[in-house]
Amino acid sequence: WSPDQQWIAYLSRGPRGFTNVYVVPANGGDARAVSFLASSNSGSLDWSADGRFLLFVTSQRTEPPRLVRVDLVPRSPSFREDRFRDLFSVPVRDTARPPAVPPAPAPRDSNGARNAAVPAAAPATATPTRIVFEGIRERAQVLEPGMDIGRAWLAPDGKTVVFTSAGGGQPNLYVWALDDGTRAPASPRQLTTTPGAKSLIGFSSDSRELWYLEGGRVVIVPVAGGATRAVNVTASLDVDFVADKQVAFEQAWATQRDQFYDPAMHGVDWSAVKERFEPVVRAATSPDEFRRLLSLMVGELNASHSGASGPAAAPPAPTGRLGVRFDRELYERDGALRVTEVVKLGPADVAGVAPGDRLTAVDGVPLTRADNLDSLLANQVGRKVTLTLAGPAGARTVSLQPTTTGTVKELLYRQWVEERRAYVARVSNGRLGYVHMFDMGEQSLARLHFDLDAENMGREGVVIDVRNNNGGFVNAYALDVFARRPYMSMTTRGSVTAPARNQLGQRALERPTVLVVNQHTLSDGEDFTQGYRVLGLGKVVGEPTAGWIIYTSNITLVDGTSLRLPFIRVDDDEGKNMELVPRRVDVPVTRPMGEHVTGADSQLDAAVRVLLGQLGGGR
Repeated sequence: WSPDQQWIAYLSRGPRGFTNVYVVPANGGDARAVSFLASSNSGSLDWSADGRFLLFVTSQRTEPPRLVRVDLVPRSPSFREDRFRDLFSVPVRDTARPPAVPPAPAPRDSNGARNAAVPAAAPATATPTRIVFEGIRERAQVLEPGMDIGRAWLAPDGKTVVFTSAGGGQPNLYVWALDDGTRAPASPRQLTTTPGAKSLIGFSSDSRELWYLEGGRVVIVPVAGGATRAVNVTASLDVDFVADKQVAFEQAWATQRDQFYDPAMHGVDWSAVKERFEPVVRAATSPDEFRRLLSLMVGELNASHSGASGPAAAPPAPTGRLGVRFDRELYERDGALRVTEVVKLGPADVAGVAPGDRLTAVDGVPLTRADNLDSLLANQVGRKVTLTLAGPAGARTVSLQPTTTGTVKELLYRQWVEERRAYVARVSNGRLGYVHMFDMGEQSLARLHFDLDAENMGREGVVIDVRNNNGGFVNAYALDVFARRPYMSMTTRGSVTAPARNQLGQRALERPTVLVVNQHTLSDGEDFTQGYRVLGLGKVVGEPTAGWIIYTSNITLVDGTSLRLPFIRVDDDEGKNMELVPRRVDVPVTRPMGEHVTGADSQLDAAVRVLLGQLGGGR
C-alpha cells in the first residue's frame, strides 16, 4: 500500500517471464508497469515514506542482485547550499518534503493477528501519492552499493536502506544512506558481525533501531551503530499430533491440487486419492509414518522430484576419515586392516601411507579384532592423530589430520575425473581433451571453467561427460561455453595470436565436442542434453537420460514437513512436455556389467571414435 493508501504496488511476471513492478489504484482501475527490466527475479518492494519513489531488488538467477529506485515523479535536485542557508532562517515546514509519519498499525483480525491485506486508515498528514507515467521508464536508477545484495528494506523515514550481504561467506546486515544531500556517495556500513542468518527484518517507527531474528533469538541493533541486544522471549507449544497431522495432510493435498504444474494432475483423480489415503493417515502413529504416507500419496501423480521429508535432524558427531581403503577379505578373516588404496591428496597420502601398510594402532592404542576404527576416529576431524603402521620396511608411525567424509568423496571424485581425462588422452593418442560436470550447480560451472584449462583447450576436440549428473540450474551457462563460435583473433606484438573471446574475458572453448550421457543423467543435466542437440553442437553418445525434467520448490507444512512441489513445466523446442520423456542419444552404448573392474569404458571409447571421425585423420 502507498503511504496514502490510494495505490497498491506489486511484483508480477510479464512478457517472457520478466518480473517487474506494477501499480494499480486501490479503488479500482487498470494496472500499469512502472519498471521495465529484463530480469526474472525481483523482491523486497518498498514505498518511500513520502510516496515519491519505489525501491526493489532485481536480478537474473545467477547474477548479483541490483537495487533499483523508480522515481514516480521527476526528481528535483537537493542543494547543500540551501540547507546551509536554512540554518540561519526561521524554520518553515517544507511542504514538498513533509516529515515522515510512521504508518499506522494494520487492523487486527478476530484472533488478534495483524491483517496485512487490509490497510489501516491513512495518517491525516500523508501526502497524496502522485505518479507521472510519462517518462517513467527513464526514471529507473540502479543504486550501486559496491556489494552483492540479498534482500533490502527501506527505513520508514526513506533515508536509509538496510540489506543483507554474504561477504566472506557470512550473511550480515549493512546500512546504506540514501539521503540526497550527502556530500559524496555513501558507502555501506556493516551493522552486524555474527555468522548466523538474519530474517524477519523490521524497523522501529522512528527508523533508529533494526529488529531481526537470528538463531531463534529476537535481536535489536541501532541503525547508527552500536552494541546489539537480545529481547528475552520464551514460549512453549503443545502439539496435538492427531489434529496436527490432519491439518498437514489437508494442506499437502490442497497444495498439490492448486499448484501442481499439470492442472490435469497427470490424469489422476486427485479427489479419489484423498479419499483413499485419508483413513490411512488417521491411523498413522508417528511423524515418520505420516510422512511416508504423504510420499506414497504424491507418488500417485508419477512426477519426478517429488516426496515429503521431515525437518533437518542435527548432524551426528563427525567421524574423521583417513582417505584409505582396506582389504575387506583380510579384515573379515583375520580382523587386520591392510591398506589397498590411498586417496590422492587425502590425509594418509600426505602423511606417506602406502598400499600394503597395515594399521596396527591409533594414538598408541593397539587395534584388536574387536575394535571399531570409526569409534576411535570420532570427533577427530582436523585434530592430530598418530597411526602405527607395519609395512615391508618394518613398523613406523605417522601423524596426520583426519578430514570429513565429504572431503574424501570430493577427492575420490577428482581422482576419478583425472583418470577419465588420462583415459581419453590415451585412447585418442593425445588428440582429445575431457571434462565432467558432477551437477548443474554454480560450483560445478566454476569447476568447468577451471577444467577447461590450457591443455584441454589445446586439444583438437573435447569429450563432455555428464553421466550421473543430478541436475541444478546452470545448463544455459554451461552450453554457452561450448556454443560460442570464433569471430576474430587478437595478437599482441611479440606474442601469440589468441581468440578474441578469451582475450576479452569470455569463456569459450571454440573446439568440436561430443557429449556422453547415461540413464543417471537427471533434471538439468537432461536440459543440457536437450540444448546440446538443438543447438547442433555435436553427437550424443551413451544411454537415454532419466526423464526427470521438471522444476520444483519446497513447501513447508504446518507440522514442519517439507513437501517437494513440481510447479514449472519444461517443454522442448517443439513444445512437448519433457517430464517422463528421456532425452535420446545418437550413438547408443550401454556399458557391460562389471566393465569398470577392467579399467575399460566403452561409452568413452565410442565418444572418442565419433569425435575423431568428425575431425578426420589430420591434426
